[in-house]
Formats: sequence, structure tokens, C-alpha cells
Amino acid sequence: MRSTPKDFGVCPFVTAQWLLQGKWSIVILHHLSEGKLRFGELERRMPELTHSTLSSQLKRLETEGLVRREVFPEVPPRVEYSLTQVGEDFVPVLSSIETWGEGYIEHLRKGDVELR
Repeated sequence: MRSTPKDFGVCPFVTAQWLLQGKWSIVILHHLSEGKLRFGELERRMPELTHSTLSSQLKRLETEGLVRREVFPEVPPRVEYSLTQVGEDFVPVLSSIETWGEGYIEHLRKGDVELR
């Protein structure tokens, strides 16, 4: 893992960027904002994401305090992921990202920007 930037915990933009690094962090948080999910459920919602990438992204989000991992003492063990309070505090930001993303998709449909 890279070393923490010097402005982490000082600058809100550097702090947010550090916490949300990783291509899938925001998408994972979006899915978890809808409620608790098991690993397999997250995998099905993001089929283009590899098992190892999902695992590492969840571990990172858990380490940073945004996601909670709950293991139930069953056979076989059941594990559920959910947002922590800090993760829940991010939900309004997700909503803003969704609104902005929808507007940008409309911008693309109008042909103002060439699709890749």
C-alpha cells in the first residue's frame, strides 16, 4: 500500500481522495448504501469485478472505517457487509454523484462529447 499523503487528515479533498481510491470504491459504497450484502451478492451486482479485487477493496474500505464486516458463527460461516456510520454519512455524497452522473450521461447522449 502506498504511504499516506502528507495532507491526509488536514485537507478534505486529499482525505476523501485517499479514502476512496480504487476503481470500485464508490460503486461498492453505492451498493452497500441499499443495505447489508453478502460477498456473493456484491459479486453478482458487479460481474466485471474480479473476486480478488472485490476482496481487496472491501478490506481497504473496512480498514478505513467505511464498511463493516460481520461474521456469523454458522456452518458454513455467513459474512455480511454494511456501511458504518461514517459510511452512512457518505450516502448524500453518493446521491450527488448519481445526479451529476445522470446529467453527464445526458450530455454524452446529446453528442457533446464522443463516447469512448
